[in-house]
Order: sequence, then structure tokens, then C-alpha cells
Amino acid sequence: MKPIRTIARRALGLAMGATFALAAAPALAADWTPDRTITMIVPSTPGAGADTTGRLFAEHLSQALGQTVVVENRGGAGGVTGTSSAARSASDGYTLLLGSDYAFTIYPQLRKPPYDPINDFAPIGLIADLPMVLVVNPDKISATNGKELIELAKKNPGKYTIASAGVGSSHHLAAESFKHQADINLLHVPYRGAAEAMTDVLSGQSDMMFISPATVIPHLKTGKVRAIGASVGERIQALPDVPTLKETVLPDYDIGIWFGFLYPAGTPDHIVKRVNAELQTILKKPEVRKRIFDMGYTPTGGTPEQMKQRLADDTKRFSQLVKDAVIKLE
Repeated sequence: MKPIRTIARRALGLAMGATFALAAAPALAADWTPDRTITMIVPSTPGAGADTTGRLFAEHLSQALGQTVVVENRGGAGGVTGTSSAARSASDGYTLLLGSDYAFTIYPQLRKPPYDPINDFAPIGLIADLPMVLVVNPDKISATNGKELIELAKKNPGKYTIASAGVGSSHHLAAESFKHQADINLLHVPYRGAAEAMTDVLSGQSDMMFISPATVIPHLKTGKVRAIGASVGERIQALPDVPTLKETVLPDYDIGIWFGFLYPAGTPDHIVKRVNAELQTILKKPEVRKRIFDMGYTPTGGTPEQMKQRLADDTKRFSQLVKDAVIKLE
């Protein structure tokens, strides 16, 4: 029979070992050291805003994780093609997706995508919001602010046009939300992209549109268009003198385009947490924040849970907006 003292020592050792294992578990779970190249799927063409954003973070993630992060452009269908490809990738941490609102919260309200935007992905974290600005052609629209524009539209129902980058685009949803909340009738004119729509607003073929700050700032400086209001809740850093529609005329108006990273569903939690932690660190770097602001974006950040909630909230409101505005893809 073993002495009681020996048994006690062994029990104490086992208890201390268990305690150490429990204490070490979070540290181990928070760590992940990749041992080969990581692929970042960017569902846009090279040179586009999403591509520039993806490459910025690929560079800094490569430094943080100690492995090369290669950007793979898979454009098409407003991001749906690349998103579908990411959904079919291995859940091992070596393929992540730069996602945005259209493929996850807008397109699924218009047509069934070849992926489940909720169950096929594991959100890592938001990185930036892209606000939009409602601008008008000053030769066609005399209004200088949101209140005057709404009053003008109510006096002339159906007279004025509002352009967009296409049916179901973020620009279109911003326009429909504006029309709905302001209770006005504007004729929607879809184009095959934001650049084409902006060209016609500049020429006076269309009267107004929601557009990204980076695209419109040069034209604001020359006076070819006039800014009526920002689409998001807070003023845009690149356009501090432009009030938001929320603060001036529509208290519930707040629409922006988000960007964030996601993994295929089933990716281990400790990998998701490690990459999220690195993203939060990257977003605090002054040079990264400056680059994001210079592109007209607003840095965000946050936890995987917060990104998941953003997807859920946007899905709910865009689903209702699509129904109210009877938006359909041809």
C-alpha cells in the first residue's frame, strides 16, 4: 500500500498540472504560426478600391504572421464570384476573403447566391467603412442642402433623376433609402458602373447620385458637382465641411459600404482570433490609418462577433428595403 504522503504529492502534482494546462489554454488558443503562404481572395479587378485595400492589409499581415500573403483577384458579379470561391476553400487558415456588403447583405436579397452568406463563413473582423456622398449637378439642381433638395423634389415629383452603379448596387440602395425616408419621387437610372454614372452626372444627363468621396472630391473642387450630404452617421474626415444627411434632414439615415475579412466556415477559433488580433494592431498604425483615410474610407475594426452582428443587421434592413422599393435584377 502506497504511503498517504506519496498519494497526496501525486494528487497535488496532477492538480497543479491541470491548473497549468487550463491557464495555458487561452495563450495557446490565441496563438497560430502559419508555415506556408497565405492566399487572400479579393473579389475585384486589380487596381480597384477593394484591391488597393486588400494589398495594404496583405503587406502588413505578411509582416505580422511571418508568411507571405498573396492577393488573388477574382472579380465578377460585384464580388459574388470571388466570394463563392472563398466559400469552397479549405478551412485551415490559409485562405481568407476580403468581403464587402454587396456579396453578403445585398445580392442575397435579390437572387440566391452560390453560397450561404451566413453559414458558409466565419467573420474575422471589419476593417473599414466606405461612406458615400450625395452630389448634384449644380446646373440642374439649385438645392444646396438636404432640406432644399427634398423640398425641390416634392414640388416636382418624378422630374429629377438619380444615377447609380447598377440595379441593386450600394449606390442604388442608398438612393432608394433616401427616397423612402424623404418620401420623394426620383427616377432611378442604373449604369454599368459608378464611373459611367458619375460621367453623366457631370455632363447633366443625370441630376444626382451617391458616390464615394475619393471619386468625387476632384469634381467638388472644380465646382462641377455640389455636395448635399454624407450618407453615414458621422462627417467624413476627407470632407469635414459636408454635413451628414442624418444631422441635417433625415435622423435615421446611415448607409455605408463595409469591408472586412472572413474565413470559410469551420476555420478553428484560435486562428480566427489570432488574425483578428493582428488586424486590430494593423488598424492602429498611423501610416495605415492615413492610407485608409486618404482613400476616403473610415477605419473600423472590432471583434468577429461584432462583424457577425453587422452582417445580420444589414441583411435585415436591406431585405426590407428591397421589398419596399420592389428592386429586382433583370
